[in-house]
Amino acid sequence: MLWTGAVKKPQKHRQYAALPWRDTGAGRQVLLISSRDSGRWVIPKGWPIKGLSPAQTAAREAFEEAGLGGQVSKKPIGEFDYGKKLDNGRVQACRVEVYGLEQHIQHPEWPEQGQRRLQWFTVREAAEAVEEPDLKRIIRNLK
Repeated sequence: MLWTGAVKKPQKHRQYAALPWRDTGAGRQVLLISSRDSGRWVIPKGWPIKGLSPAQTAAREAFEEAGLGGQVSKKPIGEFDYGKKLDNGRVQACRVEVYGLEQHIQHPEWPEQGQRRLQWFTVREAAEAVEEPDLKRIIRNLK
């Protein structure tokens, strides 16, 4: 017997991220942080937070993961997909909505301090350092 039912695609869970940037005399820079599990370069991101807008959630993640404060964009500057490795070893498909965050302050202390490396890159270097093709494009388009 031939089955003709529709194949259900796995649902992508939503996350919100900040793309921290600053202007220097030498040009625009982007802050990347290391992921806690693999150490690869990523941007601050996380699950929705009840009571906060997506932009506010992105700003909160930038503070918690990198100690940054600044002006967050009201609208997303892009989206990308990635596989989030969960504690149980499974990989969860995620769609990440990215908000620009112009860095105004680096707080002396923050919740995940010491758990990640932080590094400022040129826009070109940052785009080369991340793995996700759509995130590379978002970074390159940062103006």
